[in-house]
Amino acid sequence: MKAKYIFLVLVLLGLVSCKKDLLNTSPLNAVSDAALWSDVNLVENFVNEKYQILPHFYFYTSLPSHMGYSAASDECFSKFNYENVNRINTGAMTPDNMALDSWTVDYKYIRELNVFFSKITAVPGDDAKKNRLTGEATFLRAYCYFDLTAKYGGIPLIAKVYNATDKDFTEKRSTFEEAVKFVVAELDKAAAILPAAYTGTDVGRATKGAALALKSRMLLYAASPLWNVNNDASKWDAAAKAAKAVIDLNQYSLYQDADYHKLFITTDNSEAIISYHQNAQQYQSYSDIHLSPNGYHGWSAYTPTQHIVDQFEMKTGKLISEAGSGYDQQNPYVNRDPRFYANIIYNGGQFRDRPAEFFTGGKDSPQSPIENWNASLSGYNWKKYNDESYDLNTQAVGSKTAFIILRLSEVYLNYAEALNALGNDGEAQIWLNKIRQRQGVNMPPVSAAGTDLRDKIRHEREVELCLEGHRFFDVRRWKIAEVTDNKPAMGVKITKNTDGSFTYDYTLKVQDRKFFAPQHYLFPIPKYELDKVKLDQNPGYN
Repeated sequence: MKAKYIFLVLVLLGLVSCKKDLLNTSPLNAVSDAALWSDVNLVENFVNEKYQILPHFYFYTSLPSHMGYSAASDECFSKFNYENVNRINTGAMTPDNMALDSWTVDYKYIRELNVFFSKITAVPGDDAKKNRLTGEATFLRAYCYFDLTAKYGGIPLIAKVYNATDKDFTEKRSTFEEAVKFVVAELDKAAAILPAAYTGTDVGRATKGAALALKSRMLLYAASPLWNVNNDASKWDAAAKAAKAVIDLNQYSLYQDADYHKLFITTDNSEAIISYHQNAQQYQSYSDIHLSPNGYHGWSAYTPTQHIVDQFEMKTGKLISEAGSGYDQQNPYVNRDPRFYANIIYNGGQFRDRPAEFFTGGKDSPQSPIENWNASLSGYNWKKYNDESYDLNTQAVGSKTAFIILRLSEVYLNYAEALNALGNDGEAQIWLNKIRQRQGVNMPPVSAAGTDLRDKIRHEREVELCLEGHRFFDVRRWKIAEVTDNKPAMGVKITKNTDGSFTYDYTLKVQDRKFFAPQHYLFPIPKYELDKVKLDQNPGYN
């Protein structure tokens, strides 16, 4: 079936089933409140605009991006410190100096969606459309609460509409468990309303599968060591059942193509559950120019670290550090997991119309004769989400590449992790190996058990989901960030020898990152919020 794309539908554009004559003469932001809530088509556009809360490629005025979360983990480096991610990497994030902060924006959308819930029943019009919009709004508000809960823990759960006549804000922070229960209940409610799929111009809206997949992620977080201190099996069982519910929809299938890279640049594939589709005229993502090397006039704004490069196994299934792997430090990019070639631009690797040149003095190095201010400092660039057919020289900067928010591969990994935690290793192996043995990957199956299998599943998430924003949250929920995030970000220095061979030096430090402390497992509540309302701060930030 067709992938699900979030088509950016600005209120001013009214692209989906709107009353065009009205919108052509009076922009919605000039329409009175009474007019808005008296026309279900205008209400539809109100809901369409709220899809902007979902994660997408970074642009200067957008929400925190998957690239930002990646750069605040051990898999990526942000050269220009977009979204202030280096405050996290250097331990400098405080309530006064936030990074990747979405507190205000999440609650802005929650407030607006609460208005929707207070008004929708009285709106005249097609009941089926009103019901569908209620399902979409329920999903979108649940996503806001999921985002807040994942970063801050317990948060105020606000379902009423505050207005100018309210004198006191009395909401208190929930517990983490209360927040999870609320998010799950809302997603169950949305799943019961939303259709399994759409056709025509409605393709891209939230579906039953989107609601159930987000529920799977929420319950996996709740079952993980950060929050499941006593390893309560019932929490893992709930996570396993939530993931299986998505699979049992039989609505999605792993993307099968000889070129795995196409999964992330093909805007119609069977694996995507819900995606954020870029509209270059209104919401330019700049993804291609952010990710491309300087020799192609890219900015190298986000670049892979040596750590993530080293995580791609040899084609034999062995890690490069394992005995008998066949890995050669001076010929490092031969016979690797096919996902390495799909995700990483490396020295000598074909990209666009030529091999990449990261060696000192090469076209894509800091000494490039083409451009040098925007060179990768790690000796690598991201190929993932990079559309080589997109001409950075002649086309508009804004990319139309869709960002996949939820996909089936994640759900399989969620299921495998929960099954392993429950001791069902045989079944966990099946779902893990479905990913490894898909067409275009074809890696050897995993047969480990127990904690060894747990580590294999965690490793698979790191490789399969790289640059998708998962690693930042995974190392926190597993409570291993004090190890993973207290290591410097490393790169490679490459010298081209007179005979045309290369010498690789892996001692290049790109950024020191020995600053992760126990309080950093959660974000601080922003001071600007504490200045307005009385809320308990997260531990370690007072």
